[in-house]
Amino acid sequence: MSLSVSLFIGLVLSTLIGFVAYRRGSLTKSGVLGAILTGTLIFGFGGFVPGLALVAFFVSSAFLSKFRARSKQEVNEKFQKGSRRDFGQALANGGWATLMAVGIWYAETFAPDARGFLFFSYACIGAIAAVTADTWATEIGVLSKTMPRLITTGRIVPIGTSGGVTLLGTVTALFGAMFIGGVTLGGIMIKEFVPQPGMFDAAFALDLLAVSSRVVGIAAVSGLAGALFDSVLGATVQAIYFSEYDERQTEKNVDSQGNPIRRVRGVSWIDNDVVNLVSSAFGGLAAGGLALWTI
Repeated sequence: MSLSVSLFIGLVLSTLIGFVAYRRGSLTKSGVLGAILTGTLIFGFGGFVPGLALVAFFVSSAFLSKFRARSKQEVNEKFQKGSRRDFGQALANGGWATLMAVGIWYAETFAPDARGFLFFSYACIGAIAAVTADTWATEIGVLSKTMPRLITTGRIVPIGTSGGVTLLGTVTALFGAMFIGGVTLGGIMIKEFVPQPGMFDAAFALDLLAVSSRVVGIAAVSGLAGALFDSVLGATVQAIYFSEYDERQTEKNVDSQGNPIRRVRGVSWIDNDVVNLVSSAFGGLAAGGLALWTI
């Protein structure tokens, strides 16, 4: 399939998904543009498998953002952005995966090197696994009946505190990463094996088992690593503010009345979008490195 055709298919699919997500209240108008941009480029340059993984991330995230939304409403007020993702958040979640997708295309087209293709392919999936793990952990972790603890010190902190982790959230992050691994594996089977149904034999079964454990395992490890690294960044360098009016810490730099508030920790330019982008890169690089290491 030519690059132009792949880009066109990616544009159509991502536009459809973005429109549905907007109608369901999961994306803002600018978020739709971000989803279309990342979706088009990842499918166009990365191909069917990374595109399918990205769709799985968007769909699952949209579903979980609405899961027990009333119970999470107060906690969501602490986050920089609510359940409706905007352009910046879409790029933060999909930006690194997009770069890795371009790397896949480059490795296939101009530098036919199996190691390069392997690295970029796993790095793309690892980045998506990381943002999925982090999103799942955030959406479900805030519902934990036990108080979160700061990942760096173990100190008990209020629910919704950046850098706070719970057992429920951590386990959910692992399942989110494994989910992307499973979707990736399904995509590989559809792309590679379904067109040749007569090839199934004992040797094929062993190969499939090896591929399955490798894909799901690397996605699980890199995705969870990215989510935990996100928490470390949230506990150390992410900008956190304190609202005297609302009497709570928040990722937002204004209070509920729109008034500027003071920063109490972190670096001013490192907001949630920067943290998401860096942690997805961490997960992606971990996945690419593991793929090369386990050849």
